[in-house]
Amino acid sequence: MEQIYVIMLVALAILASIDLMVGVANDAVNFLNSGIGSKAVSFKTLMIVASVGIALGALFSSGMMEIARSGIFTPSMFTFNDVMIIFLAVMVTDVLLLDLFNSLGLPTSTTVSIVFSLLGGAVCLGAYKLLSDTSATGSILQYINQKKATEIVTSILLSVLLSFSIGAFVQYISRILFSFEYEKKVKYFGAIFGGIGITAISFFILFKGLKSSTILSANIKDYMSTHQLLIIGVSFVFWTILSQIFISFKVNIFRIIIVIGTFALALAFAGNDLVNFIGVPIAALQSYEIYVANGSDSSMLMGALASSELKANFWLLLFGGGIMVYTIWTSKKAKDVIATGVDLSRQSEGTEKFDANNLSRVVVRGVMYIGQMINYVLPKSIQIKIDKRFEKPELKSRKADQAAFDMVRASVNLMVASILIAIGTSMKLPLSTTYVTFMVAMGTSFADRAWDRESAVFRVAGVINVIGGWFVTAFAAFLTAGLVTLFLQFGGVFAFFALMIAVAILMYRSSRNHIKKSKEKEEETLLNKEDIVTINEVINESSDQIASLINKSNKIYSGVISGLSLQDLLILKENKKAIKKLEKQVDDLKNNVYYFIKNLDETSVEGSKFYILILGYLQDISQSMSFIAQNGYSHVNNNHKQLKFNQTRDLKSVELQVLELFNNIVLVFNNKDFKNIDTILAEKNVTLDKISDLIQKQIERIRTTENSPKNSKLYFALLLETNDLIKATMSLLELFKDFNQYAANKVK
Repeated sequence: MEQIYVIMLVALAILASIDLMVGVANDAVNFLNSGIGSKAVSFKTLMIVASVGIALGALFSSGMMEIARSGIFTPSMFTFNDVMIIFLAVMVTDVLLLDLFNSLGLPTSTTVSIVFSLLGGAVCLGAYKLLSDTSATGSILQYINQKKATEIVTSILLSVLLSFSIGAFVQYISRILFSFEYEKKVKYFGAIFGGIGITAISFFILFKGLKSSTILSANIKDYMSTHQLLIIGVSFVFWTILSQIFISFKVNIFRIIIVIGTFALALAFAGNDLVNFIGVPIAALQSYEIYVANGSDSSMLMGALASSELKANFWLLLFGGGIMVYTIWTSKKAKDVIATGVDLSRQSEGTEKFDANNLSRVVVRGVMYIGQMINYVLPKSIQIKIDKRFEKPELKSRKADQAAFDMVRASVNLMVASILIAIGTSMKLPLSTTYVTFMVAMGTSFADRAWDRESAVFRVAGVINVIGGWFVTAFAAFLTAGLVTLFLQFGGVFAFFALMIAVAILMYRSSRNHIKKSKEKEEETLLNKEDIVTINEVINESSDQIASLINKSNKIYSGVISGLSLQDLLILKENKKAIKKLEKQVDDLKNNVYYFIKNLDETSVEGSKFYILILGYLQDISQSMSFIAQNGYSHVNNNHKQLKFNQTRDLKSVELQVLELFNNIVLVFNNKDFKNIDTILAEKNVTLDKISDLIQKQIERIRTTENSPKNSKLYFALLLETNDLIKATMSLLELFKDFNQYAANKVK
């Protein structure tokens, strides 16, 4: 029996390594967003600073490991076998849940995930023990730490509201002081701002990053606790003087705050959140050591887990820190999560990741009414002065080279997050670093007027989605861990091996899907450039877009005809999904027309009208494909009669001609060999005449043998829409040919 526990420990070690990767990928948003969004330093420098902070923080995290052992459930109420089941269920849940959020590109709280997983496992196993043992007394509450669970739920609500509000207030004041031309104002307010910012971050490092570590003696920790105001006062004076010296030597004080702040949050993240990833496996290892030391009795109660004498192994902490550093350098999912936070808080306009919803519209409308009321009360002269502080200077650099927001906002993000987390720690509130850092970033972007009339509903919808995801995390973690715990309790060894196989399959599929999505995203990025300025770039960009859309249309058209001939609903359903992506691709291109036109140089503005007309034809093509796919799917989904053999044969002949046409078009635009456009246009009437003949044949069949109205409706719909598809494609080729000739003549 002892061997199975060793295998479970090995499984937990593997899950811990995976959890470190998926967890760090999610939490990297906490300490990298401000530096990446502001481009205060190079990406490489920022990653080195964060890596050093993570490595040091991991070594200081031993003192936090007791949360996994006894902070959520009462170990004295569970046997060794019970706690091993709970720990395994928690790790499985945490890995799958965090990987899901990473795949969606949404930041969630690893603290809440692990805490509610522990809570769910303990509650469900405790309920099972109460129900299965008729002699058991008491209630389910004796199995869990009620106080800690209540504190966590309360801190979630507080951190969301306070972080947003305080972040917005501090950013509003900071912007009024510095405006967007902060380089001119830094000599007046920079030293005070630097003193406050670096003092806040230093206080954060001491009380959040180091206080829970074992490297500091008890006397030093006691002194820190009883002399907080003195430490803050001395730090403020020191850093204010040093900031003034930096400013005198033309050193950017905001850049220093951002670098120190990134280090501080990375240090605190590793020092406090490492428990979320390896705390449970370390607790399992310590449980096994207690189990062996007491005669290998799996029914022994695990009250010894609550002992404060238990310390995490130094090498395990070092190993965990190493994996965390490796992950932030290599994880593509981490970049997706970071991109979500940066996009929601960026100062510039652009394509929005989230769609508006009714709640976001109500919130935005309500804030607009409040703004109107404030403007009604506030004197006009004051309004004008405030508005001038928020006027953004005209940026000369390309949009691709611009920072998402400036260094003033990045500094405020780090400063306010540090202050709030440090205060929460000193008050012993289990604040989530994800909640605080994300909501501070949203509050500062709101106060900075980054959410204007063009983008507000989309940004608010994104924030609502992320916040909703946090509460989903808690519910899903509790429920999933509870179900997995019961599955292991009833299934024993067989359930354990089945669960490990299921996790392996799910993680493999998740990795494959993410690779596929990443490739699609890279392709969309290549086809959606906003820094096109010359007429040749317009032609090349248009060529890539046409080749991509025609190639996808080719596959969809072939899939619809095959699905109809085989009556395969699955193929037709997949084509419907492909159409949605195709329509979104065209829609994204249309959304960027404004920026496309603005970026063109003076000699290439003629390309604007050409590009807009190209997008119009691409939209016509996508709409025709959507109509064809939707009609094919609806026909089979409604269980109508299958197309007759003659109808299928005729459609197949049209399909072959369409495929040949589209393949030739893709070849032309991929190779940029535009001379062959004339050859394709010369064949224009061949397919159109073929379609006309087939329509006439169907009319004759209806008058003689055809007896299915639904078949005739579908058949005519496919032929007529194919006719429109060919005409739109040929019009696009003619337009491209004319403009290409115009561009060639202009170059001469």
